[in-house]
Amino acid sequence: MTEQGFWQTKDFTEMTHDEWESLCDGCGKCCLHKLIDEDDVTETLHYTDVTCALLDGSTGLCSNYANRKKFVPDCVVITPANVHELSYMPPSCAYRRLAEGRDLPSWHPLRHNGSREPMQAAGMSAAQRVINENEVREDLELRIVTWPLKDVD
Repeated sequence: MTEQGFWQTKDFTEMTHDEWESLCDGCGKCCLHKLIDEDDVTETLHYTDVTCALLDGSTGLCSNYANRKKFVPDCVVITPANVHELSYMPPSCAYRRLAEGRDLPSWHPLRHNGSREPMQAAGMSAAQRVINENEVREDLELRIVTWPLKDVD
């Protein structure tokens, strides 16, 4: 019998801080600028390939995670209290998947002793696919992409 991971046996509120933080796969997709089509009745969400100034585009990781709120005040901190309200998180996000009653995908780093290689091989990382907001000169509408919507198990 295979041992279950803590994410399969604990409620969000029962997890330690370190367990909670480890749910993040570090894909960087949550750091993409998003647009909402308010002319659309359903207010369709569109992802762009433009990232927050703190995201390292080569790794897909935040360059100053511990102090991100200081430099990016509107950065959303995902917590057990707000996770169910964050429908704009990418479909592959572990927090979103678990909140929706789904399991972690096969490529998640927790399933590979912390290795991000399976995630990158599955095409789930923003690394090498994005541009920093400080480098963008055109309208964000011209930077809409669909790859962040990809969700594979």
